[in-house]
Amino acid sequence: MSSTARDRIFARLHAARTTVSPYVPQGGTWQAPMLDKTQRIELLKKRMETVRSEVHVLPEAEWPAKLMELLKVHEAKTLTYGHDAWFGGTLRSKIKGKGMPKLVPYGENVEAFRDELFGIDVGITSTLGGIAENGTLIVWPTPQEPRLLSLVPTVHVALLKADTIYSTLAEAMREMRWAENMPTNALLISGPSKTADIEMTLAFGVHGPKELIVLVLE
Repeated sequence: MSSTARDRIFARLHAARTTVSPYVPQGGTWQAPMLDKTQRIELLKKRMETVRSEVHVLPEAEWPAKLMELLKVHEAKTLTYGHDAWFGGTLRSKIKGKGMPKLVPYGENVEAFRDELFGIDVGITSTLGGIAENGTLIVWPTPQEPRLLSLVPTVHVALLKADTIYSTLAEAMREMRWAENMPTNALLISGPSKTADIEMTLAFGVHGPKELIVLVLE
């Protein structure tokens, strides 16, 4: 292209240019939902069930009985957990006897425990809290309950205390003061493991738990 032709093109573009800014409509002001405790529980349950999570809301004293019922339904042979988790003592005293799975406490040495872990049916963990707006669990890994407990077994059972369900992620971060003491990684879990291929065919459990069961404790 000659310089003369280029100059003519630029001249036409400059001539067509307008000095009036295009109209940009103003977006609405977003406001975080203000939900009471009952609404938070109901919304979290609805959102999580939408992505194939199984959610049960029950009094805190009844979770061992509900867990035993679920373990029988899934015909679980092994159950892993953090030995020093807040529910560990109750688990050891209740989950025993005929028809109950073998309890396998998490070993401190992950390399030695790895092979056994990948053969375990169910992993149970505590949670730091939940987010009602998008139906998400907050799992805060610790040396006693590392993230492998929620990522490797075929079924992940999560214990969520109803008082720790927040309306939004921003509220959870502010109220629990995340900025002051965060772990190396924090897990936000909304459902069982899922992935999709190039044809957008959704598959569950390819790279993690096939099922997520949440016990919301009131």
